[in-house]
Amino acid sequence: MLSTKGVISMASHTTNSTQSATRLADLSVGAWTLDAAQSSVGIRHKSMWGLATINGSFTGVEGEGEILPDVSARGTLTIDAASISTKQAKLDTHLRSADFFDVDKHPAFTFTAGSVVPDSAGTAKVSGQLTVLGIARPLEFTADVSAASPTDVTLTGEVTVDRGEFGMNWNRAGMLKGLTTVTLALRFTRS
Repeated sequence: MLSTKGVISMASHTTNSTQSATRLADLSVGAWTLDAAQSSVGIRHKSMWGLATINGSFTGVEGEGEILPDVSARGTLTIDAASISTKQAKLDTHLRSADFFDVDKHPAFTFTAGSVVPDSAGTAKVSGQLTVLGIARPLEFTADVSAASPTDVTLTGEVTVDRGEFGMNWNRAGMLKGLTTVTLALRFTRS
């Protein structure tokens, strides 16, 4: 699930950058918690030799963060790998197996952001480490700040990853094509 050389690139969504940038400066220093009910993590991947797209979402996500006095932040996002839902029971079972997520041995994916630095364009540069199947890779991307107030902030974006970088190599008859796209909409509230 990681792109070449361990760095993931994120394609940002369009926002009102001036308004978002102004609001980022107003965020409260201290602890923040992911609002799981208002957040989503999804995946999209080409299958059937590129003829079909598999879409799924993870219903189990947790996270926390801290905004520091210099307005930068750090935090952790944990995804329950077994919570994948494609609305296809047989596919969900296969994704949970050792061919893909191996949830019995590796129940969670984690991203630890060591540095989240907002800029004047309404985005934030995120640097950290993604761990999937016990394999950790560096991760750097730019996230859009789609909403921000003194009590909540939402980061959105899409990231493409190469699952092979994490040892997910199952691909019967070359059915799976290209990279996996991960979509993020993460709302954090002041703790």
